[in-house]
Amino acid sequence: MIFIVVKFKTKPEFTAQWPEIVADFTAATRAEEGNLWFEWSRSLDDPSTYVLVEAFQDGAAEAHVNAPHFAAGLTAMQPALAETPKIISRQLDGAGWDSMGELRVDTVGAGL
Repeated sequence: MIFIVVKFKTKPEFTAQWPEIVADFTAATRAEEGNLWFEWSRSLDDPSTYVLVEAFQDGAAEAHVNAPHFAAGLTAMQPALAETPKIISRQLDGAGWDSMGELRVDTVGAGL
């Protein structure tokens, strides 16, 4: 799978609107064949920074960056950004999330 993490630092006047700005892009990407997940989070240390964690089946990321909604999404994002986004993109073995071995939670109570 292709595993991608991107940090987006927004301008203060656009920070609260960011989820709306990326809503169409997010919905279209989640609907793509080969998309495994596309999840937004917000930094606890810097509320103007949003973090995108996404994954695609092998070969599907190329179709993603060539899709019409990709270019439209970047165009919508650009005016709201304070700087060029930072990205990590890697090919990984596997097809999804694994359970964390160091911390287990059972349905009766927390257990390690």
